[in-house]
Amino acid sequence: MSTQPSVLITGASSGIGATYADRFARRGHDLVLVARDQSRMEQLAERLRAEHGVAIDILRADLVDRTQLAQVEARLRDDSRIGILINNAGASKAGAFGDLPPDTISALVDLNVTAVARLASAAASRFVREQGGAIVNIGSVLGIAHEIGSPLYGATKAFVLMLSQTLQRELGPGGVYVQAVLPAATATEIWDRSGRNVDELPPMMSVDELVDAALVGFDRREAITLPLLPDTEQWDAYDAARKAMLVHFSGVHPAERYRKAG
Repeated sequence: MSTQPSVLITGASSGIGATYADRFARRGHDLVLVARDQSRMEQLAERLRAEHGVAIDILRADLVDRTQLAQVEARLRDDSRIGILINNAGASKAGAFGDLPPDTISALVDLNVTAVARLASAAASRFVREQGGAIVNIGSVLGIAHEIGSPLYGATKAFVLMLSQTLQRELGPGGVYVQAVLPAATATEIWDRSGRNVDELPPMMSVDELVDAALVGFDRREAITLPLLPDTEQWDAYDAARKAMLVHFSGVHPAERYRKAG
């Protein structure tokens, strides 16, 4: 058994989640893999055990199902070996917002928002007591770019970013590290599952490059990791502009421009 903290990874059967599993196994971490596809997780686990000698548990769960979500929450709360949560599971759906069936909207919000928040909370409840641990939330650049992408998916990823930032502010002083990873378009199965034709999409970053870049940010303890952003001063300027408005967010009267003349 590894002396390093175990890593629980959601959406671990393919794509970003499976690649995180590979990279942490290479680092000698034991793993808890969470996804719906039992067979693919078993194949991945068999390979990683053979190549890296790590212990791997498989926890099949559909995080949209509240009972199964609660089982993953319990594992995070109760298993003191788990010191890193990779909150990766997510989905998208092609089509105009007004054309999405209500059940599709609910399922996307349940997976991209509710599950992310509840799992982060379950991990944080123990990490705070232990004064350590890391929560990595996989967001998207669409969370800050309403000009591109679908309204629902972008809105869920804006939530992931805000949750990560406020958790870092709240938990960071107590020794818990929170990272938000904001990929741009990445070559994963999410496109096929959403109903998009991958052949019609522009070139995308590979999953390997994305996860490796995200882990550079993880090792540096970045709060926000934007793998495609070449100049961190752009993010600093963006954040500074936001902070400059905070002084105006308290008061008892509307700004002058909202007061009626005369």
